[in-house]
Amino acid sequence: MVSRRAVLLGAGAVVGLGASTLPPRPARRRVEPCAEWGALPPADRPVRVDRKPVRLLIHHTATENVADGSRRHAHELARFFQRLHVGHGWGDTGQHFTVTRGGVVLEGRHGSLDALLAGDRMVEGAHAFGQNRNSIGIENEGTYVDGTPPAAQWDALVWLCAVVCRQYGIPPREIHGHRDFWDGTVCPGDAFHALLPRLRAEVALA
Repeated sequence: MVSRRAVLLGAGAVVGLGASTLPPRPARRRVEPCAEWGALPPADRPVRVDRKPVRLLIHHTATENVADGSRRHAHELARFFQRLHVGHGWGDTGQHFTVTRGGVVLEGRHGSLDALLAGDRMVEGAHAFGQNRNSIGIENEGTYVDGTPPAAQWDALVWLCAVVCRQYGIPPREIHGHRDFWDGTVCPGDAFHALLPRLRAEVALA
């Protein structure tokens, strides 16, 4: 049996009898931890919340919808947002996880992945006023006021949301947009927000 740590971190390989006669397996999805993308130490120590989150909040970065789906670009993006958010006084990257347009899944805030692996706690985020101690923030690269996420990003988001929901026992109906809890933002954009019912349905089936 493959452990949940192996699934989230991509450790190990799945091998079976006659594997050489089977078609290639799709690349295993994984969450890349902060240390892997070159995160700086957080300016403030992550605040541990000793209870499970009750919902997921979906965000968009409101950045350019670039065509570069590489890991190098993903790591540059993660470092950019950490610097930006620390500059805002948030101590570290605000969101718990980031999904790039190329489908790369990254830990954002230090401690988020370990807490997810444990499944019984979270770290306080800085992604949505009034929701930082009870919700997991997932940032999606791009601007989705009109356009929608590319397939690679969407598929990775469905996978990540399904993992988070299973680990914490969160029902998929508790996947919401940032704007559902703050009327001062359009995040995650009109087009993306309209896809949230589909996201909930696909996560429920994942």
